[in-house]
Amino acid sequence: MLTVPKPSGLVLLVFAAFLLGGCARLTPPPTAIPNTTVVRPGAPPRNLFTHAFIIVEENREYGDIIGSPQAPYINHLAATYGLATDYYAVTHPSLPNYLALISGSTQGMTYDCADCSFDAPNLVDEFARHSITWKAYMEGLPSPCYNGTSAGSALDYARGSYYVRRHNPFMYFQDVANSPSRCQNVVPFSQFAADLRSGQVPDFVWITPNLANDMHNGTIRQGDDWLAEHVPAILRSNAWKNGGALFIVWDEGTSNNGCCGANGGRIPVLVITPGEPPSTRSATPYTHYSLLRTIEESWGLDLLGHSGDATTQPLSGFFTH
Repeated sequence: MLTVPKPSGLVLLVFAAFLLGGCARLTPPPTAIPNTTVVRPGAPPRNLFTHAFIIVEENREYGDIIGSPQAPYINHLAATYGLATDYYAVTHPSLPNYLALISGSTQGMTYDCADCSFDAPNLVDEFARHSITWKAYMEGLPSPCYNGTSAGSALDYARGSYYVRRHNPFMYFQDVANSPSRCQNVVPFSQFAADLRSGQVPDFVWITPNLANDMHNGTIRQGDDWLAEHVPAILRSNAWKNGGALFIVWDEGTSNNGCCGANGGRIPVLVITPGEPPSTRSATPYTHYSLLRTIEESWGLDLLGHSGDATTQPLSGFFTH
C-alpha cells in the first residue's frame, strides 16, 4: 500500500497563506524583533495628534538603515519609538513619491521634472478648508515662494549640499505656487529653530534637508548626524510633547521591491510619539499613501487620490496604546 507522507509545517503554512490571500510581496516578511510592542491595523480614531512633523530622507532601503552602524541615532530612535517594518515607496524616481505624499497621486510623473506644475487637489487645499496651519521648511531655499529649479552657492554645489525643487512638492501645485498667501508658507529651513523657540510651530510641519543632509548626495552617516542635530529640538518642543507626532520617511529605496501597487523599494519609516512603548513595531504593509491617509483621517480631511483606496492602511495602530 502506498503511504503518503504527512505535509510538513512549512507546506501547511504556505498553503494557508495561499488560501488567505492578501498583499502580494516581492520580498519576504521582516524577521520578528524580540522585546517589541506589536501593533495591528484598526479603526483610525480622530485627533491622533495635534501636530504632525514629517522629515523626508532619500534613497535608502530598510536594510541600509536599520541595524547599520552608520546610523546610530536613527537606530536609537527606532529602538525608543515606533518603526514600520513593511513600508514601501510608491515608485521611482524621487518626484512622484513626493507628489504622492501630499496629493495621493504621482500626477502621472515618471521622471524628475524640474519645472512641471499641476492643477490638482493637494493637502494644502484641505488645510485651507479646515483651518489647519502649515509650513514647509526647505533647507537651502533662498526665500519664501522661491520657485527655481535649484539654489545654492558655488561651494554648496561643489559639496552636493544644495536645494532642489524636485524635493519640494508644494511648489509643483499651481494653487500654492501662484498664491502669494500660500507660498509664503514654503520657507527656508533656517526659520524652523526660531518657530520652535517662539512656540509658533504650525499644525503641520514638512522638512526637507538639502541634498547632502538627506542622504541623496551625502552618506548615511551625514544624514544621521543631521537628524541627531535637529530632531532633539523637536522632541523638546511643547508642540511634540503635547500630543505631537514625528514621521521620518525615505522617499524611495534602491530596489523595485513592493507591495499593494507600490514598487519603489522597502524603506524604513519611524513613527515617533510621546508615551509610545519602546520598540513599537508594525508589520502591516504600508505605502506613502498610508502616511497621507493617517494625516487626513486624524484631522477629518477628505481622502485624496489613492489614500482613499480600500487597500491603503493608515498608520493608526501606532497611536492606540
